[in-house]
Amino acid sequence: MSNKQLKSTKLPVAIFASGNGTNFDAIAEAELPIDIRLLVCDHHDAYVVQRAKRKGIDVLIEELHKGEKRSIREGRILEALKEQGVKVIILAGYMRIVGDTLLNAFPNKIINIHPALLPSFPGKQGILDAYNAGVNKTGVTIHFVDSGIDSGQIIAQEEVFRKEGDSLADLENRIHDVEHQLYPRTILQLIKKGVI
Repeated sequence: MSNKQLKSTKLPVAIFASGNGTNFDAIAEAELPIDIRLLVCDHHDAYVVQRAKRKGIDVLIEELHKGEKRSIREGRILEALKEQGVKVIILAGYMRIVGDTLLNAFPNKIINIHPALLPSFPGKQGILDAYNAGVNKTGVTIHFVDSGIDSGQIIAQEEVFRKEGDSLADLENRIHDVEHQLYPRTILQLIKKGVI
């Protein structure tokens, strides 16, 4: 079987990321029946761009332009996703709100990871907010994306306990370790069940 035929049996996905890209790497390096057709990034200098290029994955940089409507920007992204035949969007540290243009084109086909036990501590500082709140238990959530902020249907969660004397960095590191295991495992389960 040729590489092209092999790829055709895999689920064509795009990964959206904004930063370092450790979850991008965890997904790309896991043995998953996916074909990562595109990385969509909103920062040209994000390290995840280098990670994708090293893996030979196409990259689309769509930075936010002042005064530009989200629908215009998402329209350009949608065209690129269609060209690549993408069926599912995986958010991996993507720090933008997903709008109606993409939500309507990919109903229940956009998943996200969040570094807290939702519905607690939504938003972009989930780890810091949990740490500052002094909770003894936080964790990681995988969820579908809807029009709210980290409010979509929860797919999977795993707890991470805060140890006595933990610094913020200690807690962050343990949460990231869980993310890198839970996200690929959950994606695989969703594919096996035919959900995505």
